[in-house]
Amino acid sequence: MKQKTLLMGILLTVSGMAAAQNDGGISAQMLQQLEKAHAATPQQKALFNAIAANPIDDLTKNFANQGAFDTSFSVETPKQSIHDQKSSGRCWMFSGLNVLRANFAKRHNDTLAVEFSHDYLFFYDQLEKANLMLQGSIDNAKKPIDDIRVQFFFKNPINDGGTFCGVSDLAEKYGLVPMRVVPETYSAENTSRMARLVASKLREFALELRQMVADKKKPADIKKRKTEMLSTVYDMLCLTLGEPVKEFTYAHVDKNGKQKGEPRKYTPKEFYQETVGAPLKGTFIMVMNDPRRPYYKTFEVEYDRHTYDGTNWKYLNLPMEDIAQLAIASLKDGRKLYSSYDVGKQFDRKRGYLDTENYDYGSLFGTSFNMDKAQRIATFDSGSTHAMTLTAVDLDANGKPKKWKVENSWGPSYGQSGCLIMTDRWFNEYMFRLVVDKQYVSPETLKQYDQKPIMVMPEDPLFAGDSL
Repeated sequence: MKQKTLLMGILLTVSGMAAAQNDGGISAQMLQQLEKAHAATPQQKALFNAIAANPIDDLTKNFANQGAFDTSFSVETPKQSIHDQKSSGRCWMFSGLNVLRANFAKRHNDTLAVEFSHDYLFFYDQLEKANLMLQGSIDNAKKPIDDIRVQFFFKNPINDGGTFCGVSDLAEKYGLVPMRVVPETYSAENTSRMARLVASKLREFALELRQMVADKKKPADIKKRKTEMLSTVYDMLCLTLGEPVKEFTYAHVDKNGKQKGEPRKYTPKEFYQETVGAPLKGTFIMVMNDPRRPYYKTFEVEYDRHTYDGTNWKYLNLPMEDIAQLAIASLKDGRKLYSSYDVGKQFDRKRGYLDTENYDYGSLFGTSFNMDKAQRIATFDSGSTHAMTLTAVDLDANGKPKKWKVENSWGPSYGQSGCLIMTDRWFNEYMFRLVVDKQYVSPETLKQYDQKPIMVMPEDPLFAGDSL
């Protein structure tokens, strides 16, 4: 009897412990409470019928915000052709090259126009990122495979995302070529399959390099093997993006495509020198609005670069009103700017219009969405997802911005003839990054930018989903 009683006590204790361990689950009692609180009504049924058969955005459009909106701008830079990144994440490159070709046209008083090849520069972007992954794996080979930095490389062996510093590093190192000389290939416009295959090969190579380090192979032998691995990647890129051109013949054209002058031979670096004219590094600063962090401080993102020998992305964190003034100064002088946004938020795609009042999701679901910008960033709810070229601003009588315009890279028929228009209130909530020439920056701001930066990890919510 004593043994039976003891056994029952043990079973009850174990049962109680299991119940305590599972207390965080959805119990039958909790489910009953949820069902009771739901209390289906005729209104609920009507809402379900509507939502079940229609896109949520169609049902939540704020009718009061659907009227015609003003498309005129008090400050606007000259228009240029709109490109299409297709099914790729190269928005950063399209936006960066948009700025460079606009600067070229401005230097020539809009009598000449140039369109740079994205395919050409993308080849070297992918090759450099492959090397960054392999060398990063070597440098961190003594860390365990589940170390956060090792996992960073294996999780992201290669990608098409990036920032303006990638355009700066790559164009200076490899030069530029005209789009007419190196047009887009299928894999440049549809990167997913190529990227998956290259990524898989890089992971395989990285494991081998880690083993070479563990086996204490000579650094020279490891470097030699890495070069052989990159040769395989180079061949894969040649087959998908085309072998990089070394020399070409080209004649400049005006904005209507009419030839101006005689054709001549160029190397990519010579063409860069003629169209860009000087090194980009040191001519611009990058600013960001991150309300989680102190303003007027400089931050650097570890491993956020396109080339192993390039520079990590460094930014000065500023309030939105300061960023707006930098943008206005540049636009007033006819200079477009690289910028990035969380473009999917409150986006009326049919009209190419971004405004915080476009959709009323809260009323449809009987709730509210109350996180501010800092909270959205911290919880991965919002971040920089898409780069576009800032091209115009509309100012009120007091010089305050009312709305902004960007050149997008989704083709000339998308939105407002290839552009998007955003209200200033949307701009303040969902704009993150701006690249501005130093000539439009005050000495005080330049001094703040030159502070010793605070290091930020690439896993940070604001950089984990970098501009695509």
